[in-house]
Amino acid sequence: MAKYGEGDKRWIVEDRPDGTNVHNWHWSETDCLEWSKTQLSNSLSSLPILTGEGNLFIKLTKIDKIEGEAYVNIRKGKIIPGYELSLSILFEGEAIDEAGNSILKTDGKVEIPYIADENADEDPDFRVTVNDEGPIGKRIKEAFLGKGKEVVLEKIREYVESMAKGGPCRDELESKKVVPKPGSKIVASSEVKKEVKKEVKSKERQGFKTIKLSEKFSCRAVDLYEILMDENRWKGFTQSNAKISKDVGGEFSIFDGSVTGTNVELKEGKLIVQKWRFGNWPDGIFSTVKLTFEEPESGVTVVKLVQTDVPEEDRYGNETVAENTERGWRDLIFHKIRAIFGFGL
Repeated sequence: MAKYGEGDKRWIVEDRPDGTNVHNWHWSETDCLEWSKTQLSNSLSSLPILTGEGNLFIKLTKIDKIEGEAYVNIRKGKIIPGYELSLSILFEGEAIDEAGNSILKTDGKVEIPYIADENADEDPDFRVTVNDEGPIGKRIKEAFLGKGKEVVLEKIREYVESMAKGGPCRDELESKKVVPKPGSKIVASSEVKKEVKKEVKSKERQGFKTIKLSEKFSCRAVDLYEILMDENRWKGFTQSNAKISKDVGGEFSIFDGSVTGTNVELKEGKLIVQKWRFGNWPDGIFSTVKLTFEEPESGVTVVKLVQTDVPEEDRYGNETVAENTERGWRDLIFHKIRAIFGFGL
């Protein structure tokens, strides 16, 4: 994902003196990091989790840290959110005895290391630590995980939904809706619905893209094939969990479950064909990944990737699916393999 402010200026609309970007037809980009900090701080500060259940009191106190980036792009009135955030929240816990006397007070922290638009349909990783590691401190930690985890994740989901609707740009989008001028033709709502249906059907028919890449490595084809089909090596160069079957018809799960699929055809050192999807793609949508391996000369391997049926939009309407997928292959897979295994040319 490109960082805010690093977009190609040919596609970004600079501020005009009259402030006009008619119907948001061109790209407009808004930095949403401070807005995100405010939203998350408001929803996750001074929030009670337990108020006496099991003789425990737990309350979120304040946001300790929010880091990363967040922005909203708008193209032709279409909202395209982008964000990668890490978040930590402080909380305090107290245990009382049957008489209502305090027997332990301790502080703790909730860490959510990765909240991102590419995983918008999945709950992020969630870590809880408590300063007191004794038996009562462990009770407080377990109680937080049992009750507080869902409370926090629900607030995160609200933030994700707000970003999908435009974040701080939502009010601006509402205000820019076209109002018919006096004497202009008013189109009947039934006609509008027909046009919308036509557009949706058109998108359903077209709606997919193909990704093609060619990369060169200093290694044997069989070595590169083995890296891509070995779950332990995947874990090593991606620093994420992976489960990969080496059998035709077997399933795989990579990048902590963000990508799943099935092996369709395998020829050692020559070919990998897989059904492949992101978790945030529309239900039932699978692309086809075809990787062919060639050795034009000894010790040099060229891998050619063709990925067909990549949806233009994810289930939230974000239109960067193909771009993010291509970037992932290039930056998170091929370039990482070169760096970790020394296969650069």
